[in-house]
This record gives sequence, C-alpha cells and structure tokens, in this order.
Amino acid sequence: MRALIWEHQPCDEQAAAGLASALRVPPVVARLLCQRGLADPEAAHRFLNPSLDHLHDPRQLADLPIACERLLAAVARKERVAIHGDYDVDGVTSTVILRRALEMLGGDIVHFIPDRLRDGYGLQVPAIDRLHAQGVRVVVSVDCGIRSGDAARRARELGIDLIITDHHEPEPELPPALAVINPKRHDCTYPDKNLAGVGVTLKLVQALCAHTGNARWLPAFVKMAAIGTVADVVPLVGENRIIAKIGLERLSQGPHTVGLRALLEASGLTNTAIDGFHVAFVLAPRVNAAGRMSTPDLATRLLLASDEAMAEEARGLAAQLNAENERRQEHEADILEAARKVVDTDPDVGAHNVLVVAGDDWHRGVVGIVASKLVDRYFKPAIVISRDGDVAHGSCRSIPMFNMLAALEQCGDLFLKFGGHRQAAGLTIETARIAELRRRINAYADERLQPADLMPRLRVDSLLRLSAIDAGVIAGLDRLGPFGMGNPRPVFDAAAVEIASGPHRVKAHHLKMHLRQDGRLFSAMAWRAADRSPFLQEHRQAVRLAYSLEKRTWRGETTVELTVADVCAPQGSGVGGQGSGRGQEAEDGR
Repeated sequence: MRALIWEHQPCDEQAAAGLASALRVPPVVARLLCQRGLADPEAAHRFLNPSLDHLHDPRQLADLPIACERLLAAVARKERVAIHGDYDVDGVTSTVILRRALEMLGGDIVHFIPDRLRDGYGLQVPAIDRLHAQGVRVVVSVDCGIRSGDAARRARELGIDLIITDHHEPEPELPPALAVINPKRHDCTYPDKNLAGVGVTLKLVQALCAHTGNARWLPAFVKMAAIGTVADVVPLVGENRIIAKIGLERLSQGPHTVGLRALLEASGLTNTAIDGFHVAFVLAPRVNAAGRMSTPDLATRLLLASDEAMAEEARGLAAQLNAENERRQEHEADILEAARKVVDTDPDVGAHNVLVVAGDDWHRGVVGIVASKLVDRYFKPAIVISRDGDVAHGSCRSIPMFNMLAALEQCGDLFLKFGGHRQAAGLTIETARIAELRRRINAYADERLQPADLMPRLRVDSLLRLSAIDAGVIAGLDRLGPFGMGNPRPVFDAAAVEIASGPHRVKAHHLKMHLRQDGRLFSAMAWRAADRSPFLQEHRQAVRLAYSLEKRTWRGETTVELTVADVCAPQGSGVGGQGSGRGQEAEDGR
C-alpha cells in the first residue's frame, strides 16, 4: 500500500483562541471550526446548534411557488398525481416524503420507481405514457428529470403537467415543464446550491406544509430526508447539515413508522445512536440493493409502510432487502476481482490516468460500487463498463482533482446517454466505441492531471496528544458532526505513541491494538491494515499516529476508541511509513 502524504491544515491560531473564548469550547474544537471557515462566533454558533428555523424560505427556489399551487389544486380537485422517483436512496427517500405529504393533505397519489435494467435511468417517455394510461394528470419527478427534454415534451403533448425537482447539473436549455425546481438552475438565486435531490423535495414539502398550516409535520419528513442526504454524499454544510443533524437525532430517538422500524431492526440498529456511518454503510446499502438488483420498488414500499397492521409485511420486506444486499455483495466481489485483474495485468488499462475497465454482462447494479473501490485502491478516476451485446453501460467515479462530468462532456459525441456529477456519473455507449472512450478521456486527463494529483493525501487537522482527550473534547467533536463531504471527520496527529499490546488480527484484514502515550491508554482499530503488522511490530516502542476518535456503545456502556488513519516511523528516524488503510468505509462499500 502506498504512503499517504500528510497535509497538516493551517489555522489562524489567534482567531481560534478568540473563538474558543467566545463559545466556551475546547481550543481544538475552535481550531476545527476556524479551519472550516467558521471563525465568526455567530456563524460557528449556528453551525454547532442547527435548527429548522435556519432553513431558507423555499419560495426562493425558482418555480417552486408554481409547483406548490398546482399540487394543492390537484389535491383539491382529486386529480391523480404521480411521483416519479429514482432507484437510489436519494430518489427513494424523495419519493417517500413527497407521496406521504400529499397523501396526508388528501391527495390521490401513486408513485413510479424505474427498473434500472428495463427502464434505464431517469425520466423517460415510456414512463410518461404509462402514467398517462393510469389517469395521471400531474407528474412530479424527484432526484431526476433535469435533462429529460423528450419526456417533458411528451408530457405536454398528453396534457400532463410535469413538475421537475432535481439537483443534478442542468443543460443550457431547461426541459419544457410546468415547473423546474433545481437550485443549480443558472437563473435561480437560491442561496444553497448543494442540496441533495431529497433536499430539493423537502423544500417543496416544507412549502406545502407551511401553505396548509401543517408546519408541525416537517420534523418527521426531515428524518427521512436525512437518510437520502447522507447517502448521496453531498456537502454536509448549510441546509444539508441542518437536515442531516436534526434528522439523525430523530432517527436515534424515534418513534418510527412500522416500515422504518423494520428496516432499523433488520439492520441491527434498534436502540442505536445513529450517525452518518450507520446511514452510509448500513442503511444505504440495503435501500440501494433494491434498485441495484432489479427490485426497485421494494425499499419504497417498505419506507411508505405506516399502518401497524403491516408490521409482519414490513419485516418480510426488510428481510428481502437484506437478502438482496447479500446478493449485491456477491456480485460486487466477483466483478471487483475481475476488474482488478485487468488493471494489474493489462497496460492499456492500468498504465493510464483514468482506468476504463469493461467486462461482459457485469451486473449493472454494482459497477458503480466497483468503480468506487478501484478509485480507493489505485487513487485514479475509474469507469467500469458492463458490455451487453452492442450496447454497454458504465458508472464513473473520480478523485477530488478531476471533474468527471466535465471529462464526459468533452467526449459527449461518443455516448448514447450520460450525466451525473463532478465525482460520480453514468453513461451508455456503443460497445465498439469503448476503446475510443479510453483514448479520448485519457488524453483529456493527461492535460489536467499532474503526478502529484494521483498521490493519496491525508488531511490532518491538528496535533492532539492522547493526554488531551477529555470529556469536553469528545462532546465538542459530537457537536461538530455529522461528518462527511464538506465537513470531514477530524484527523489528529498524536506524534509518537507506544503500542502497549497487539496488534492482533481481526477478521483477517484488520488490526486491533492498545496505544499508550503520556500515561493514557486507548484501544485502537486499524481497518484493512493487516499488511502493516510487521511495520507496527518493528516500531512498537514509538510509532507516529494519525487518528480519529470514535465512540463505541456496547451493552449500554460507551467507550472512546481510536481509528487509525495512518502510521509512520517517528520524525527523524529515517524510516518512511506507509498508509495503514483508508477506513472501514472502504471495507463495506456502497
């Protein structure tokens, strides 16, 4: 495993000292706030104490008032409304909260989740035709539709009012819909551009609740929106932070609908303080498994279940999700092994800056996960493509320094269809053009990526010796969460520590040990670091440690454990260290 470059983050120490005094927080917490651009005491206080009152007025979103008025009219007239979702967690949770809100207002509501293999991605013309045949008068797309001009034109031909809610990047010309709600619209002045798809949907629900005098409903919808927001890996700042923080608290406290309760039980999270990790790597894989493995409506039906009489059915649906997730893991392992073999043995693939790997009949539901794992292993952008006869379907994942969507746009003439984000995207291409894609996208990358861009880095926030870890620091770090993109989990440099016991292997791939410094002893886990055991044994008297702090609760007792981010020989020893692993997140994948 390659060495990580430790990047210690700068900080205005005077500003941090002033902030610590103003907010009465530990100096290390004040330092972390300053590093996140929150040196102003008022801004930092709002960050530490998010409230639903801090949410922006949803009417600032372009076209949202039009959509709200049309939906309320449809409810009043008993017109059938269809929610068209997407098959990932963001789309499923969006579908659930909007359908539930409109039904609580008395609407005649149906929903449609496309099948990944049969229907493809996004809002398509056949779906509009199908919904029209069911008597639908209004269609609301959630987490999709921003590039669905053909579907919008078909809806207009059929007399269907189409409302698009989305957060993906729009094309220069918007689809001709009744309303297009997307903070990334170039003419939209909404102050928060980073909402997940479910966040945009929540803004519509917020407006519907406020307009009908039902603002008290909003907290329950925020709980579901938190699952989609965390799972979609959007920056956890601004409104996303408010949604995630408050929603996770409500997920931890309950009570829950029968469907959500069944999902938590099947995931082993009953009576658990649920954090971002649990959502991203326990709940999200199960919900995503429904769409990945060709049963897209399974998770939606489970999360819509609210009648206690459905308890047995909900448990059965949750068990099906578990089974689908296990099947997903099996497919993923097989495809990952095959993809890695190609990268390691074929110089036409592995020697390039962008890994473009293709295989016959790889399950399209898991190629995105495989692409993520290739990025994690090789620290290069990756495109994993499943060939299915003359047509192939691919998923793309990238590194921070490379804009994948911009790269695809430069090769746009090659694709039958493509779209997505800077870091993640999807594509459909003729099989015969895959080699040309590999050549052209690497020519684009070669002009933009430097060798240093392809070296994995470890963000280190601050020095923090083990003796400085106390209840105040732990409480302060809790208030900084949830962690994710835009608000990364803090990583500390402990300097030299002693390995008091271990390292012992755990499940073949991980290491558990006890670390001592200044008379303080902590349990530590190094995930996927079994190959580092000889290095740790050699340097057990003094090893330089980069770590994060985790709270573990077992049988009602909460302890603090260190998660090893990296280890190396102490400074001045003349011995270079290597990365010990990239976290448990990489172990589970999504």
